[in-house]
Amino acid sequence: MPNTPTRAPLASPLESFPDQTLADRAADGDIRAFEVLVRRYGPLMRVYASRVLGSNDEMDDVVQESFITAWQQLPTLENGAAVKSWLMRIVSRKSVDRLRARRHHVDIDLTDAPAPERHSPHRLAEAESQTEALTRVLADLPEDQRRCWMLRELAECSYGDIAEELELPVSTVRGLLARARKTLLQEMEEWR
Repeated sequence: MPNTPTRAPLASPLESFPDQTLADRAADGDIRAFEVLVRRYGPLMRVYASRVLGSNDEMDDVVQESFITAWQQLPTLENGAAVKSWLMRIVSRKSVDRLRARRHHVDIDLTDAPAPERHSPHRLAEAESQTEALTRVLADLPEDQRRCWMLRELAECSYGDIAEELELPVSTVRGLLARARKTLLQEMEEWR
């Protein structure tokens, strides 16, 4: 049998569909439409989860859990055009849940090994307290400020991307970020 060149798989025609159409089709059980959403937003969700968790170790698990939740809850999504922010909220909650679960988990294998200074009990307690303080301050921010800050600082979105995502003018995004940063600086002063 002669060697025949293999062809690269053709891109799915669904790739060009808007989020609204893909979300609606996925909510109706179209797995291929959901796969396009996974390919479209999976990398952003991985970066976000990695930033929140502080490592890549649990990132894939959190993103996978987020997509499972999204698949199960897609029929409840009222505005398919907002699927990106909806997915980011899911991965955000899953990441924070994972951080909380870490507090209750003690790895017995690590108890005998001397910890580097950055992993010493007082440093870990300080980092945990700082994370809890930041979580409280973020929770107290108005929702638009919190979403702008998280998209900018954790997901590293540009001002233009944030404006598009939140359907706000870029100037409003700048103002919301400035107010969020000012509040965070004031409230987190003891951690500087």
